[in-house]
Amino acid sequence: MPLFRQLELNLGEKTSPISVVDPLEDNDRVAVLGQACRLSHKRMASDALALQFALGRDDSLEQKARVLLRANGAARIASPIQVEWNSRLKTCAGRTDYRKKLISLNPMLHQHGAEEIERTFLHELAHLLAQFRSGRKRIPPHGSQWRKACHDLGIGDERRCHTLPFPIRHRKPRFLYRCPNCRREFPRVRQIRRTVACLACCRAHNQGRFDKRFRLRSVTCSGGLRPPA
Repeated sequence: MPLFRQLELNLGEKTSPISVVDPLEDNDRVAVLGQACRLSHKRMASDALALQFALGRDDSLEQKARVLLRANGAARIASPIQVEWNSRLKTCAGRTDYRKKLISLNPMLHQHGAEEIERTFLHELAHLLAQFRSGRKRIPPHGSQWRKACHDLGIGDERRCHTLPFPIRHRKPRFLYRCPNCRREFPRVRQIRRTVACLACCRAHNQGRFDKRFRLRSVTCSGGLRPPA
């Protein structure tokens, strides 16, 4: 066959166009989109609910704190106990104020699961329990009394500090205090608002009880530090 005839036959052949078949029919597509919208709204509602519970008072943890305190002989401080989620906490997981009977928790704990929330809550509750048992006697934050309280609350292996990846903020000390006895200096970021004595000297000379002879005194200094106003 002549070459021009072969070309004519090839050009005259009809080729079917390439088509893409969507496995989803119109009704199925609408159903999938509707489900995605419902999931999106549900997720938004869940996030809003989490944010709501991440700030302010936590009734469930307060009730649990009261039960644990009463079970460990600290019924006197069980009623006024308060547990809150405080967004001002940035680097620490929790904080305790014995005078206010207040436990503050970092809302970022919600990102690390219920187990971390539980341990941090019990860690801070142990501070309250330890101080209650010691009465007016000043105790070290993570000393033997705190260890005993942790054991009684079921977290005997608890560490002093958390290892969660919270942002670290370094602040330069602005105030300086000194013990009149041992001359040890205590730089502080915040001004000390209450009467504080050197713990080492109180332990060495007064069986660990507060002694006004070792009360810390403000120091006039340079280098960025300054005495309290």
